[in-house]
Amino acid sequence: MALRFGNFDLVPESQLMTGVTDFTYQEELQLDCKKQNPLNHRLARHMRTQNGKKYYECEECKKTFPSKSNLVVHMRIHTGEKPYECETCKSKFSRKSHLAVHMKIHSGEKPYECETCKKKFSSKTILAGHVRTHTGEKPYECEECKKKFSSKFNLAEHMRIHSGEKPYECETCKRKFSIKSHLAVHMRIHSGEKPYECETCKKKFSTKSILACHMRTHTGEKPYECKECKKTFFSKFNLAVHMRIHSGEKPYECETCKRKFSNKSHLPVHMRIHSGEKPYECETCKKNFSTKSILASHMRTHTGEKPYECDVCKKKLSSKFALTEHMRTHTGEKPYGCESCKMEFSIKSSLPTHMKTHNGEKPYECEACKRKFSIKSHLDVHMRIHTGEKPYECETCKKKFSSKSYLSVHMRIHSGEKPYECETCKKKFSSKSYLASHMRTHAGEKSYGCET
Repeated sequence: MALRFGNFDLVPESQLMTGVTDFTYQEELQLDCKKQNPLNHRLARHMRTQNGKKYYECEECKKTFPSKSNLVVHMRIHTGEKPYECETCKSKFSRKSHLAVHMKIHSGEKPYECETCKKKFSSKTILAGHVRTHTGEKPYECEECKKKFSSKFNLAEHMRIHSGEKPYECETCKRKFSIKSHLAVHMRIHSGEKPYECETCKKKFSTKSILACHMRTHTGEKPYECKECKKTFFSKFNLAVHMRIHSGEKPYECETCKRKFSNKSHLPVHMRIHSGEKPYECETCKKNFSTKSILASHMRTHTGEKPYECDVCKKKLSSKFALTEHMRTHTGEKPYGCESCKMEFSIKSSLPTHMKTHNGEKPYECEACKRKFSIKSHLDVHMRIHTGEKPYECETCKKKFSSKSYLSVHMRIHSGEKPYECETCKKKFSSKSYLASHMRTHAGEKSYGCET
């Protein structure tokens, strides 16, 4: 039985799968859909769009098409053939229509206008995708994760996340990308191009999105909120990195010591511990540092700047890290524990210093009396015995001290503060050493006896 329309045999049944048609009539037909096709082969092709049948199948991927010409164009995906070349920039295309759209980049022609915002576009399909940003329509769904997209192109790019396909390669460093625009942005690393400028501070950026994030440092806007702790961030990327604190995820591993990091940028900084690299130099004292942020903190020792303030006691600190460590004096948090004696510390650097008390290491020696110390700062304080230097002065009575800790203990005489309490009799003392002496009265211990 042949495919019929009215009284006409359109396609013999034997020829349906081959797509071959052989019409003997020349009359122009008027169809139910009001579409007129004066040529027989056009009528046959048009009828396929009406009945939904697709007669031409791709042998590679089994996808079917309503016409032979559609199949020919599709096959170029598999062969890689791109017969249409732009005379201006030599870009090649698999379809003539794609070349025509591309040429509008050079001509600047944008004939399609959005009725809502009046923005103009070079192609009808790009306009259609843009209109969905106003309507919120997302008709294309990923079969893997059910995520929806406003355009077929965006869905195709998204699918590469699941397939792992990265068809775009950087010719300079051979890095591969799943999205063509990401390669274009990456190339600016090699070219140094930064076409986007901040109108406020004139700083330049390689991408529009990075500029948008930067602008929030001026406006103070933080639109991305962590659902766990309600902390807000300037960018979606910063939020994603922060979420690893809650998940415990540390995907970046050091090949030398196997230490893992949650942030990719922390790994190359860490690697400088192994390489000894210190690329950042202080212009004032010529001291070198492994990171830009440590150099910035160091510079404040020269300028005296202390931009970070404690909300509890209003003390000001020169770095964010110093503020974090200081806050533990209020919270009582001591996250760094000694495995030998279970003593805990609020500051990370205090732990390796403490460990020297167990191994007996005392690498710092006084040149005057040959006394040795496990900590360099203790040697510095000790040296003041020989020099007589007392740089710390009490603002109340003008008495001077050789160390900051001695001044702190002295200040309690004026404030009346006694933070150290005897667990046995509840008596309080202004210093730890006074408490230790008092505890001997309960133990019956007499540490200092007359040798005569």
